[in-house]
Amino acid sequence: MKYSALLKRGLIDENPVFVQLLALCPLLAVTTSATNAIAMGLATTAVMVCASSIISLLRKLIPNEVRIAAFIVIVAGFVTILQLVMEAWVPPSINNSLGIFIPLIVVNCIVFARIEVCASKNKILPSAFDAMSMGLGFTIGLLTMGIIREFLGSGSIFGFTVLAYPSVHMLIMVMAPGGFFTLGTIIMIIKYFRSNRQEAQNR
Repeated sequence: MKYSALLKRGLIDENPVFVQLLALCPLLAVTTSATNAIAMGLATTAVMVCASSIISLLRKLIPNEVRIAAFIVIVAGFVTILQLVMEAWVPPSINNSLGIFIPLIVVNCIVFARIEVCASKNKILPSAFDAMSMGLGFTIGLLTMGIIREFLGSGSIFGFTVLAYPSVHMLIMVMAPGGFFTLGTIIMIIKYFRSNRQEAQNR
């Protein structure tokens, strides 16, 4: 598969958030602000690319019987490195906001789906690119949710005030129900436009 097709698949056709509906727990929890959303997305992408590259490199050396255990150990190693880097270089406010969701990347279904489907069966470059495209799709999904929820719930974007009047803020948008409402609305809009495009192509 061409790299352009891989990129399109991760960003649009098989977007982990809006198409596959994966990793809903961190999706709903960290998208209360755009800053947290993009930090979580990039962190997950970094782990996916590194883990997929190593697993692809070692795919012929890992026995099939212990492949899941080996995958977990490799992913956990990169998550540990990521935690140390974030503690050293990322502002404490962001690090504290992401909290337990950084360690939980170890069991993130997006990470293991790409490892099992692609990295364990393909060469290193296609595997790394596939992981990057899916990670960027996840990041875009988180960021879209984060911008909408932060704007409607807090009147700001990336911490910069846009709506200064608290009376117009919809506080439910920074709560769990607001996350479900935002996700459902975005999926509905995507389905609507895809349906219209499909109908236009069939005419």
